[in-house]
Amino acid sequence: MIRKSLLILGASLAMLSGLAAAQYPNKPIKLIVPFAPAGTTDIVARIVADQLSKELGQPVIVENRGGGGGSIGADVVAKSAPDGYTLGVATVSTMAVNPAANARIPYNNFTDFIPVTKFVAVPNILAVHPSVPAKDFKEFIELLKKNPNKYSFATSGTAGISHMMGELFMSASGTDMAHIPYKGAGPAVIDVVGGQVPVLFDNLPSSKAQIDAGKLRLLAVAAPKRLAAYPNIPTFAELGMADVNDPAWYGMVVPAKTPKEIVDKLYAASVKAVNNPATKEKLAQQGADPVGSTPAEFAKDIKIEYDKMKAIVVKKGIKLE
Repeated sequence: MIRKSLLILGASLAMLSGLAAAQYPNKPIKLIVPFAPAGTTDIVARIVADQLSKELGQPVIVENRGGGGGSIGADVVAKSAPDGYTLGVATVSTMAVNPAANARIPYNNFTDFIPVTKFVAVPNILAVHPSVPAKDFKEFIELLKKNPNKYSFATSGTAGISHMMGELFMSASGTDMAHIPYKGAGPAVIDVVGGQVPVLFDNLPSSKAQIDAGKLRLLAVAAPKRLAAYPNIPTFAELGMADVNDPAWYGMVVPAKTPKEIVDKLYAASVKAVNNPATKEKLAQQGADPVGSTPAEFAKDIKIEYDKMKAIVVKKGIKLE
């Protein structure tokens, strides 16, 4: 009798879950950005969320939850109800670097989320304040070697992709700088533009306006090839630093146990959103290339990136807590 009641209860719950998935979405959706406003994650998220709202027929509201190299916001998503109404922006920092380097991270990047899609890929950059007496990459390396530990670099946060990029750069170039972490790229860019910190490792979108305005001097980019907007700026690969040459990516994850029907709806809507002509143009203006990968493809990319970052952490003896 008890077993029969449990079976009936289970069937009823499954029916209700299926009904909820069929009616999804019927209220506003929250998109958690695990970094502060004005950084690349925030910029990309707001561009995509605007079109995603139209595709889903419900407002997709961006909420910034910065700190911990993205781990605070990612943890909020991991512990949210798996009903499709709390989504998360996944980054290399939250899904690969932080889990690889921080043993005390509060979530499991493989079991606490379901990957939905990779939105875009964007170049990473090395830039300096105009007061830095180095006009190009070669002069910058010479300057650092003549002045060990004199300079510092700003990033979006400890255990983030920009921090790892800075560590890899110093290892590849044989230089030393102090790391100044922020709660997102936006605050980091502000302080470098203001001259409080001389060097910046960042993603292109959050720095582009300041580079174009001459308030930051671009020295090198991490991208498959030179950027059309900056044809005179070399890639790290050209400069003999292949390990530093990885671009960043941004995508969507949802809490584990989110119904497949909801994941499928979010995937289909996201692909339409990033491939919308107006959205593609807005992303292109930020230096971002739309991707729209499947959930399986995105899961594979996350595993590849994690394994690569874990290997670097072990090789370099990096421990971030």
